[in-house]
Amino acid sequence: MWFIVTYIAIVLLVIEIAVVLMRSTGLKYDIARFQVISLLTSTGFTTRESELILGHPVRRRLGMFLILFGVFSLAVIISSISSILAPEFRISGLAVIPALLAVILLLLKLPAVGPLLQSKFAMPLERKFEVDELPINDVLLHCDDDTFIDIPIGADSALIGQTLDKLWLNHSDADMNVLFIGRGAETVRKNRMTTKLEQGDVLYLYGESGHIRRAFDMELRARERIPADERKAWSWMERGS
Repeated sequence: MWFIVTYIAIVLLVIEIAVVLMRSTGLKYDIARFQVISLLTSTGFTTRESELILGHPVRRRLGMFLILFGVFSLAVIISSISSILAPEFRISGLAVIPALLAVILLLLKLPAVGPLLQSKFAMPLERKFEVDELPINDVLLHCDDDTFIDIPIGADSALIGQTLDKLWLNHSDADMNVLFIGRGAETVRKNRMTTKLEQGDVLYLYGESGHIRRAFDMELRARERIPADERKAWSWMERGS
């Protein structure tokens, strides 16, 4: 019984340590935890998120360790059960392992250790996938001021009946681009700058957040007042969330 408890403690501590290390490479917590458990158990390792592991040298090494640890776990359990049946087996020797792992986990969670690990593990992803397979954040957002946002044209918007090319005359130096206009189930791309805007249209913009804020201040204020559930009804960006 004590062996089972000790071994479970070892597995849980290995998971927590691996999650901390994965997060130090830049992964989000939920992705890091899911991928660590998936690697350890060899189940549920999704294709899209696997690129985040395989394309990073540190994450790849951690993944290899977790796969091997999971594979050999079954053999360890079987051999340990045999050892338990032997009269000379001592659980105290095995208990040292979770104690050591607990110390390592506590050290990794120290506030000063996190930034140090992030600086050591900061490495670019090796390109092994197409641009259209990457999330928008990785493709478009290269600076802290970059943004990709959808802006609805409400009933009170002064842009109704206007075209974007005229708006751009007043913001000719602005670092922003309209990728397309969402109009119901349709998209307006080719004539997006000369199409008269209607109530219910959604502008999909990419550029410097401050410039977009100055050009569409009224529309952005109205957008912030829309409840999240209602926003999903018209936002193509949020329908899958």
